[in-house]
Amino acid sequence: MRSQEMRKIAPEMDPLRIGMGWSVEDLGKPQIMLESTYGDSHPGSAHLNQLVRACEEAITAAGGKAAKYYATDICDGQAQGHDGINFSLASREVIASLIEIHGMATPFDGGVFFASCDKGMPGNLEGLARLNAPAIVAPGGVMNAGPNLLTLEQIGMYDAMFKRGELSGEEFTRYKHSACPSCGACSFMGTASTMQIMAEALGMALPGSALLPATSAEILDYARKAGVQALALAAKDLRPSDIMTEKAFHNAIVVHAAIAGSSNSLLHIPAVAHELGIALDAEVFDQVHRVSPYLLNIRPSGKWPAEFYGYAGGTPAIMEEIRSLLHLDVLTVTGKTLGENLEDLKKNGFYQHCAELLRQHGGPGVSKEDIIRPFARPISSSGALAVLKGNLAPEGAVIKHSALPREMRKVRLRARPFDSEEAAIEAVLTGKILPGDAVIIRYEGPKGSGMPEMFYTTEAIASDVKLASTVALITDGRFSGATRGPAIGHVSPEAADGGPIALVYEGDLIDIDVDERTLCIVGAAGQEKPQEEMERILTTRKQAWQPKPLKYQRGILRVYAKNAVSPMKGGYIE
Repeated sequence: MRSQEMRKIAPEMDPLRIGMGWSVEDLGKPQIMLESTYGDSHPGSAHLNQLVRACEEAITAAGGKAAKYYATDICDGQAQGHDGINFSLASREVIASLIEIHGMATPFDGGVFFASCDKGMPGNLEGLARLNAPAIVAPGGVMNAGPNLLTLEQIGMYDAMFKRGELSGEEFTRYKHSACPSCGACSFMGTASTMQIMAEALGMALPGSALLPATSAEILDYARKAGVQALALAAKDLRPSDIMTEKAFHNAIVVHAAIAGSSNSLLHIPAVAHELGIALDAEVFDQVHRVSPYLLNIRPSGKWPAEFYGYAGGTPAIMEEIRSLLHLDVLTVTGKTLGENLEDLKKNGFYQHCAELLRQHGGPGVSKEDIIRPFARPISSSGALAVLKGNLAPEGAVIKHSALPREMRKVRLRARPFDSEEAAIEAVLTGKILPGDAVIIRYEGPKGSGMPEMFYTTEAIASDVKLASTVALITDGRFSGATRGPAIGHVSPEAADGGPIALVYEGDLIDIDVDERTLCIVGAAGQEKPQEEMERILTTRKQAWQPKPLKYQRGILRVYAKNAVSPMKGGYIE
């Protein structure tokens, strides 16, 4: 065991461990690091220490010794609407780096990684990939829905309605006080829910453990099992690099298509793959989504809160439907292949238990097929994401088109460029944006301002009847996993790097064609131009363009802006 080798190298280790309460017997046991994003930061992390303690007890009972470490994450929801959201994506890199520091400074025989939410889960996956020591992920689960199945992603819509005078202050307050009735990740298929599922789809979490209700007995049981399995992984020296192979990443992207997962996954999955030396181009997402069905009827694209995902059978049920598209021979943290795991679940009563939970919580008449559609009757024959390219986004841009109005799949719009989200949302809320406009928000990429979400602007557009199916938002920033409507993000190269999005002028004509996967500037001053002339115009504009000074001159966002790669590569620090 690595821990015992370290004891021979560092004689101070034994007395220091004894000084914090370890017994002499503990020193010789297999040692497991319990890394958690626990903290009073948001509902997705506030409960994690309960899971950590359950896991620690199971490890002790199984003859191991656990050590608790913490890298508390932030809440994208609480960071919305102010400069706090600029720190969100950078926090993923800080979490991964802190985990790397923890695991390298004091090597352990294995680890269990607890997280629930947007940057905590991918940060943990990046960190454990860097360590490449035996590891298992214990997802923190999902919160319950509120009254009448109210979920948090609806608050942005109600906020825009309140600001336009369409909702009373009393009604708005009632919604806000009822949207988060428990701990856990927000109950819709946003980035937090998506990344829990991705951890399981990659083979790094126990089968059926992703996106369980955070208040359930089942999630504590999975935490205990994860601890015991971490000891088994350490004994076998089965590492993340043995599990998260190219085939495993392909499986995860197929699952991503089936669940209509968050567009932020195109930042996180390539970043995790990068830590393992796997180059994962965003084009792979587009190729897989073209041929993989979309099955999951969960908000924001579907009807049900994410709480119902587990009741319908969770990730194993999704995988059963799409198993013909999966590599079933990949290894997982069970020590078995994915195919063997799926067969075991059929035999051990897993689906019967899920069906009972659905009967208890779904009410009469609600079936598994209402939530997870059969492969033969998908919501859509293709996935929810597309990668667009053209002279506005030579390296690509991302659109989640599953809820896109048909009339917006191929459209020509007038450019309305803004150099910040604050300026754009003011224009939307004060009626300055009209049907047929393309709201361009730039200098919001990784090098511009840290790549914040444009959540409030998208909600302001989506909740306005006049704009929802007539206006697109195009940005080098990113979107919340709860985003609805025609929103195109991750435009690369970004404006801060002098990408074409920095060269868009008021009144330019923008063509969007989702089916052809194109995003192009086709005219200037309201007039269509031949392609050659448009390229000459853009070249002239580029010659006159001057880069903006770094928005942040100190601290982590300066480090991030100086070193972050393109959004289409994953936005990680190089």
